Amino acid sequence: MGKAILRVLLLAALAASCGCSPSDFLTRRLAFDLIASSGAVRAPLPFLLHTGLVSNQEYLSTDELVLRRHGWISATSAKCSGEVTPPPCWEVALSPSGVETVRSLIPSGASTQESFEIPVARRQIIAITGISKQGSSAEVEFLWRWSPLNELGAALYPADLRYHSVVAFRSYDDGWRVSETTIRSNQTIEESLKNAEPAP
Repeated sequence: MGKAILRVLLLAALAASCGCSPSDFLTRRLAFDLIASSGAVRAPLPFLLHTGLVSNQEYLSTDELVLRRHGWISATSAKCSGEVTPPPCWEVALSPSGVETVRSLIPSGASTQESFEIPVARRQIIAITGISKQGSSAEVEFLWRWSPLNELGAALYPADLRYHSVVAFRSYDDGWRVSETTIRSNQTIEESLKNAEPAP
């Protein structure tokens, strides 16, 4: 505890002597806060729920399997259309428990549509695992997971699965920021999250 307090006091004294602000120092705490508050992390993940005629490929997808296993959708064999091929095709419908599950999650009037988006999860930053700085740019490695927003999200995106990402940071005159553009080989926050791999 004493060492931690001493470190904070030394950092504050250094900042005061050089006229710097806390955001001039890319600490793990600052990196965590900046990543967690970025629009890409805070944006809810939409799930496209599709009913009606679907191809066999869509019917056998992981998401559809989860929905069937929970009894939220049912399907019957159907004739393929010109746009939905190749056979076999399926006519997918919400089951009574599926209707009950998604009723409060969809916009009013959307129940008559065959496809609608439902926000199901949001990213939650777990920890910063490393910072590599070089001049005015840096790479920050971090762990994150999906935080379900509802029962549908909990079924589709288990909260115990963690992901590893690396994002670019850049130092400006008012402090460090998460990069909105690619810096050399680094990734933007959107690219980093999209290309994330499950953590060991």
